[in-house]
Amino acid sequence: MRTVTAPAVPAPAPTTTPPHPAPAHPTALTRVRRHLPRFGALVFLLAIGYLVIAPLVGLQRLAFEDDARGYSAAFDDPDMAATLVRTAGLALGSLAIALVLGTFLAWAATRLPPRLRLLRVLPILPIVVPAVAAVTGWAFLFSPRPGYLNAALRTLPWWNHLDEGPVDIYTLPWIVLITGFGLTAFVYLFVSAGFGNINAELIEAAQVNGSSAAGVFFRVTLPLLRPTLVYGGFVALLLGLGQFTGPLLLGRNNGIDVLTTDMYVAVSQSPVDYGRAAAIGSPLLLLGIAVVLFQKVILGDHSRFVTHGGKAFRSGGRPSWVAVTGIVLYGLVALALPLGALVVVSLSAFWSGRITPSGFTLDNFRRVFQESGITDAIVNSLTTSVISVAIALPLGFVAASLLLKGRRFRVIRAAVDFIVAMPLGIPAVVFGAGFLLTYSREPFILYGTRTVIVLVYVTLMLPFATRMQLSGMVSLGDTYVEASRTSGAGALRTTTEIVLPLLRPTIAGAAALMFVLLTHEFTASLLVRAPTTQVMGTILFDYWSNGSYPLVAAIALVMTLVTSAGVFVAMWAAGSDIFEKL
Repeated sequence: MRTVTAPAVPAPAPTTTPPHPAPAHPTALTRVRRHLPRFGALVFLLAIGYLVIAPLVGLQRLAFEDDARGYSAAFDDPDMAATLVRTAGLALGSLAIALVLGTFLAWAATRLPPRLRLLRVLPILPIVVPAVAAVTGWAFLFSPRPGYLNAALRTLPWWNHLDEGPVDIYTLPWIVLITGFGLTAFVYLFVSAGFGNINAELIEAAQVNGSSAAGVFFRVTLPLLRPTLVYGGFVALLLGLGQFTGPLLLGRNNGIDVLTTDMYVAVSQSPVDYGRAAAIGSPLLLLGIAVVLFQKVILGDHSRFVTHGGKAFRSGGRPSWVAVTGIVLYGLVALALPLGALVVVSLSAFWSGRITPSGFTLDNFRRVFQESGITDAIVNSLTTSVISVAIALPLGFVAASLLLKGRRFRVIRAAVDFIVAMPLGIPAVVFGAGFLLTYSREPFILYGTRTVIVLVYVTLMLPFATRMQLSGMVSLGDTYVEASRTSGAGALRTTTEIVLPLLRPTIAGAAALMFVLLTHEFTASLLVRAPTTQVMGTILFDYWSNGSYPLVAAIALVMTLVTSAGVFVAMWAAGSDIFEKL
């Protein structure tokens, strides 16, 4: 048998695997590019940190010097206890008024007939009127002797024997009432947003089970609004504690001092006592920081409060004329009456308890636009507001970008989030005193210039610039940015050619709204101004102090017209819900 032998298969030649190249060490330029974003974020943090925190730290450092002499001078004063009680009474009393009125108005806005839905804007309009203008308008109505409404009330049989009164606007209860009217608009905004997040199915279930309208409101709606009421209440409480205009214009001459007016006295007297001013403001500073932390830590997860699971809230009952009456009455009392008093006084040669249309004149408005001091103040106010907005917008854009996409820089991101929120929680009078101290000494001596006003304005506007642009970025989403980066565009080109054009309405609305807030800013301006650098609010205060009441009314109306124009521009650019975006 023949054996067949298979041919031998040659062994494969050994293959040699080329050695892997050793990883190249990153060049110095690569390392710089890798760390450049972190370095830029750190520089930005240091810049806004100095802007916001340095004035506050400088104040407190002086308060603790010489064995805490500032605290000793402030809290050893026998009147300090009464001042603290008045401050707390003003804040709590105005908070109670604002919560009740704001909640009622928010409910009433949901029960308006379809053809009267425009009235929902009415409770927001008092925000447009500068606080200093509103307070002077109330003074023209209820001053004990020449107040117009007091004069009308004295014609009634109950009070026709009186020579003055029956209302004295220069007392604490009336200051609380006026402050409460002013804070109502802020509470209304919060509660209205809370109504919009309530699931209508919960309301309908309660109605199907036989609950009355009142039962549905108190057992279902009000508990669902609790987070909104808590947060809005904290904001209103902070605003009440930091009230300055009403106590200064109405209470100071009658010895009704609160912490903010005491701080103003400490830095406006000669010699200036910054240490005592810092100590007086410490309760406001600590409470403001606590509320900011509460907002960031306790209320940080907003999804816990979402109740909008299906259909949005709509009123379960028929349109109510009680709601219409309530909103119109609030607009009449909180807006029309003080503005009407300003119009009458501005057209009069002098302020008295009688309205004489035959004596009306436009001379006061002519003086407003002819006297150099007033026209310079108007120009300063407009100029510093525009410059401040131009600076605050890019700062807010960078801060919003860090908060939205800076997950790689968690510590820096958290610090930026806290710093930009501080000006909302800390009263403007504290910042005003801090800036006066910081920029009237070495190394930056800016007192008497527009620059210090611009710096304090930019600081106060940081939260608004950041929050509104952050809201716009969240609404924009990541789709457009990711498409741009996938197409090869860099971060700078994506921002300038994609993000900024898409955010144009948001940026325009933010700019217009900040301009409105700055043109009637009074508290911080009064502390940092100099005789040669007045703005509209401070020049109004000087004429008020001198007793030139018709000119005060004319200036107040000019301020109101300027801010109203800004609001219309803001609503045109960013929509009618611009205040809710804050």
